[in-house]
Amino acid sequence: MRSRFVSSMAGLAPAAEAPAGWLRRDEAIMGTTVAVELWAEDRRAGEAAMAAVIDEMRRIDRTMSPHKPESELSLINRDAGHMPVRLSDEMCMLIARAIEFSRWSDGAFDISYASAGQLYDYRAGVAPDDAALAPAREAIAWHQLLLDDASRTLRFGQPGMRIDLGGFAKGHAVDRCIAILRARGIAHAMVSAGGDSHVLGDRRGRPWMIAVRDPRREGEVVAVLPLQDTAVSTSGDYERFFEKGGVRHHHLIDPRTGRSPTGVRSVTILANDGLTSEALSKTVFMLGCQRGLALINSLAGVDAVIVDASGQLHYSSGLLRHA
Repeated sequence: MRSRFVSSMAGLAPAAEAPAGWLRRDEAIMGTTVAVELWAEDRRAGEAAMAAVIDEMRRIDRTMSPHKPESELSLINRDAGHMPVRLSDEMCMLIARAIEFSRWSDGAFDISYASAGQLYDYRAGVAPDDAALAPAREAIAWHQLLLDDASRTLRFGQPGMRIDLGGFAKGHAVDRCIAILRARGIAHAMVSAGGDSHVLGDRRGRPWMIAVRDPRREGEVVAVLPLQDTAVSTSGDYERFFEKGGVRHHHLIDPRTGRSPTGVRSVTILANDGLTSEALSKTVFMLGCQRGLALINSLAGVDAVIVDASGQLHYSSGLLRHA
């Protein structure tokens, strides 16, 4: 019996490793296209890493979507006007960082813009009139985001307040996914979620080439940036918009006015992490080209590409030095 058993097992070779190579996966999550591309020494390990990235994106969407009634963000918006709402560690960190950016930018970045943002319907082409916008503008007040670090709670100090993490969540998501890939031993990868990307390493001896699209000509680019180990965020007035009476109403709302700014068409920020790059892309969009470039040029490790209202291209001093 033993000899027959040994003989039958002898013909079974150990499972071979799947060949190394580039892998890619795309999914529709967070209201945009999420993509992960990576080099895997073993295909099965690479596919498992991509699955982990997609799972993390879905988790963040479940937590931070303003469109899902049971998301943590929706529960905050439902209850924080009446009582302190206990936050997860992750949400507490994000709101604390958002308040820091608001304070630092003097309100050019403000997640409470959502009280005005909810009045726009981009599919139907509806913008609020001045009468409807006035009370919503009163509720845009980052200093009334009453965050208690000790109890890890948030309360809204102004009636009618709402928050939206649209200027933050995707940058945070790509950062989290890159951390997951690093922990799994992946050394070369890119994760993107709409206009936010984070590249890990390079493309095995070549840089990642990240294109900045032309804000007015679909399919055209205005710049191509060779990058490695960098987070990139682009905010543009072409993502969700409608035009009415010669005015382009887009999804980037200036917290100080409740309206879409017109000084620039797109802002691309390069930084060490996606949370910073995404917040700065929104901030610079609100500040405009001159003030925005001055801000970026004052920061270490941050660069920008701006397309102004006339279509002219502007680079931060760091990029110009390496041009």
